[in-house]
Amino acid sequence: MNPIELTLFASRVSAICDEMGAVLRRTAFSPNIKDRLDYSCALFGSHGELFAQADHMPVHLGSMAFAMGSVVKDREWRAGDMLVLNDPFLGGTHLPDVTLIAPVFAGAAGAQELIGFVANRAHHANIGCDTPGSMPVSRHLDEEGMLIPPTLLLRDGVVQPGAEGLPDLVEGELSGDFAAQAGANLVGVERLRQLAEELGVKLYRSGMEQLNDYADRIAAATLAGLRPGRYHFKDYLDDDGVGTEGIALDLQLTIDPSQVLLDLTASSPQVAGNLNCPESVVAAAGYYCFRCLMPDEAPACSGLFRRIHIKTTPGSIVNAERPAAVAAGNVETSTRLVDLVFGALAQALPQRIPAASQGTMNNIAMGRIDRSTATRWDYYETVAGGLGAGPNHPGLTAVHSHMTNTLNTPIESLEMHYPLRILRYAVREGSGGAGRHRGGDGIVREYQFLQPAEVSLLSERRHFAPWGLAGGEAGASGRNLFNGREVAGKCTLQVAAGDRLTIMTPGGGGWGADEPESGA
Repeated sequence: MNPIELTLFASRVSAICDEMGAVLRRTAFSPNIKDRLDYSCALFGSHGELFAQADHMPVHLGSMAFAMGSVVKDREWRAGDMLVLNDPFLGGTHLPDVTLIAPVFAGAAGAQELIGFVANRAHHANIGCDTPGSMPVSRHLDEEGMLIPPTLLLRDGVVQPGAEGLPDLVEGELSGDFAAQAGANLVGVERLRQLAEELGVKLYRSGMEQLNDYADRIAAATLAGLRPGRYHFKDYLDDDGVGTEGIALDLQLTIDPSQVLLDLTASSPQVAGNLNCPESVVAAAGYYCFRCLMPDEAPACSGLFRRIHIKTTPGSIVNAERPAAVAAGNVETSTRLVDLVFGALAQALPQRIPAASQGTMNNIAMGRIDRSTATRWDYYETVAGGLGAGPNHPGLTAVHSHMTNTLNTPIESLEMHYPLRILRYAVREGSGGAGRHRGGDGIVREYQFLQPAEVSLLSERRHFAPWGLAGGEAGASGRNLFNGREVAGKCTLQVAAGDRLTIMTPGGGGWGADEPESGA
């Protein structure tokens, strides 16, 4: 392909991911997917190498890019198959994030060949956990819900007996959000097959190879522009919710003209709580940070990441071993890993890297399980905060940042679906760190419960504030209030009708020392 043809090819495969996402959003039942957009869609080559993705969630896509090859190899794939899994130690993130993978075959009738895979990952607020919302303050993977190893969901388009225990499976038929995910994959399979047969399988495979090589050249040029050297940065997670405090995240970043190494071997051992994360999540954070340094037009494929290497210690907070609890590792630790990488990169690129953003997703899971009637309701959301300021701009206010790319749940949708009322939803004025450029402000979101419920909070940056850079001040730490009383960043609450929960999210760090006013 010439450069114009390659650009068109990149746009066409990316558009397939966009269409998959649109189908998933419009057919999903839960506000978590249809309103918050907590899902991701991507395309992979026949060996599991990423070659296209939509602009969905970095933590989903980076972890899939890191581990898909090991998931799809050594299987007898057939047209009409669909695989389901959520195992965090096999390329997943945490149990609520369920991935569906489908093979794509193309070519002449009777001689079709496997050309790749389509996949999507979506967050399910009910994944069979005994705690409503499936984001408990847990100590063991078994406490976090149903573990789904790689399992054939469909064979020749028919639901398989091995999938009978999955949620949203009614009398052998898919329903709810699983049906929406399957439908999105079916659209992706058909669009990718059509594209490969229109181009011819040989040219299609060549285009995929050229696209990855082009991305690799972009990555090489980006790394060549960095100052070579070794850069160290260390930060701390607040606590794991079950007794361990000040959990170290330690990065030694080595940059040379052709590659980078993210060495996190000095980070804390894995903990009793659920801040642990699998290595795939660490890779996602590293990939995301370096992707931010590359041009907007860089194609989102595995070629971008060939030169980024990850080193961790098995059994650590950043390479947890089964059966460690991991529910918050995907959301809280991943977000703090972005701060860690940017903190090291700020030493190599002091005029390009922003201060720390809020450094948490402020996870709130809630609901009620009524065992007498065998009914339950589950809800989960994250709350936005402030972004760190940069060398040339203030931080954005009241936005989701970095590893999450979700939206807020509109108040109208939340109150329509659940026994909740939002009493206050406002910018947390003055929470951004001061500096030449001020950090973005966080949010105040106040819930009132209309019925008894159980609530789980998994939040960070309640003790270690988002740091500033170049003399800028730290952003304000977050706060959680229950009926006006301070509660821990990670806790479980039993609430009654009329109780109120207020989440005050952190602001971003400021950049640069305040300049004195003229004449002062």
